[in-house]
Amino acid sequence: MGIKNFIYRWITVLAVTILQFSVNGRAQIVNAESSRMQSDTVGWLGSFGAAFSMNKTQKNIFSAAAEAAMQYKTRSNRDVWLVVGNFNLLKANEERLLTDGQLHVRYNRKLNKWLRWEVFGQFQNNVITKVDARFLSGTGPRIKLTESHRFKLYVASLVMYENEKEKITPVLIHNDLRSSSYLSFTWRPQQNLNLVSTTYYQPLFKSMSDYRILNQLVLKVKASAHFSLSVKWNYLLDSYPAGDAVSTVYSFATGFTYDM
Repeated sequence: MGIKNFIYRWITVLAVTILQFSVNGRAQIVNAESSRMQSDTVGWLGSFGAAFSMNKTQKNIFSAAAEAAMQYKTRSNRDVWLVVGNFNLLKANEERLLTDGQLHVRYNRKLNKWLRWEVFGQFQNNVITKVDARFLSGTGPRIKLTESHRFKLYVASLVMYENEKEKITPVLIHNDLRSSSYLSFTWRPQQNLNLVSTTYYQPLFKSMSDYRILNQLVLKVKASAHFSLSVKWNYLLDSYPAGDAVSTVYSFATGFTYDM
C-alpha cells in the first residue's frame, strides 16, 4: 500500500471517529499503552479494532465499539508520535443509552536505553459521569524497569493540567493540576499471544483524596498476519465524580483488531 493511500485511509478513519464522539460521549482515561505498536519499523503503522452485538428482547438493543490508532516513528528511532481515537455506542430502540469516545495524542522522545520523555494532549466528554468537556495536557518521564523477549515493564509519573466542565446545574468548571502515574507491563508467552495490563493513578495535587484509578487488561490472540481477536477489561474508579454520577464504571468487551 502506498504512503498516500495509507495516510488517506487513516485520516478518514480518525475523522469519522472524531465526528461520532464530538456530539456526546462517555469517556474514560485513555490507555495509550495498549495502543503502542511494538515494532522496529520506522514510518507509519496503524491498527483498527471493532466489536458489535445485537439483542432482541422487549427492545432492540445494539452495541458497537471502534478504536483506531496511528503511530509514526522517525528514522532515528528516537521519536514516536501516537494518535488514538475510540468510540462506543449502546442503543435500545431509538434511545441512546450510552456513548463513550475520546481523542488522544502522545509524543515520546527516547533519551537513553531506559528513559523516555512523554508529552500528551486529550479531549473527552462523558454523558454518564456528567462531564460535558474535559481537556488534558501533560508531560513527564517514562522509565523502562525491565525488558526481555517475552516481558516488558514500564513506570511513568507525569504532571497533568485538567480543564473540566461538568454537565450539571449550576455548571461547574474546574482548572486543576493532577499527577498521572501508571505502571504497565506487556507479556508475550507465545508468538501469537499478547497481554497488556496498565494501571493509572491520578490524584489531585491540592487534595490527594480526589483521585481516579483506571485498570485495563487487553488480551490479543493473533489469528493471521493482520487480524487478531481481542478481549478487553476496563475498570474506572473516580473518588469525586460530578454531581450524582456513579463513581465506579467497568466494562468487558471482545472484538477484533486489524493491523496495517
